[in-house]
Amino acid sequence: QVQLVESGGGLAQPGESLRLSCTTSVLIFRYETISWYRQRPGKEREPVASIDVIGTRNYTDSVNGRFFIDRDSARNQVNLLMTNLKPEDTAVYYCKAWSGWGQGTQVTVSS
Repeated sequence: QVQLVESGGGLAQPGESLRLSCTTSVLIFRYETISWYRQRPGKEREPVASIDVIGTRNYTDSVNGRFFIDRDSARNQVNLLMTNLKPEDTAVYYCKAWSGWGQGTQVTVSS
């Protein structure tokens, strides 16, 4: 069973911030690149951000400068800080590693 558990989703107003967390196993955290994906209503799942084991980060253009991905080695977590949220950020957000996918967490941005 893949150990990727997302948390931190919820409802936010435009311009607000939310932080998502992906809690993993020690082995996944130490050896695998971890990514955040999202699936917006009526759209295909798409990559949002990733971070590898040495901290190299990548972001999709639509979130670059607004979303920030980081690793917390004390908690075996990869966090996604989402700032200046927009309604088009509404989606189910998934944590992904080579080992598999998490179950997803809903983020809704609405006034």
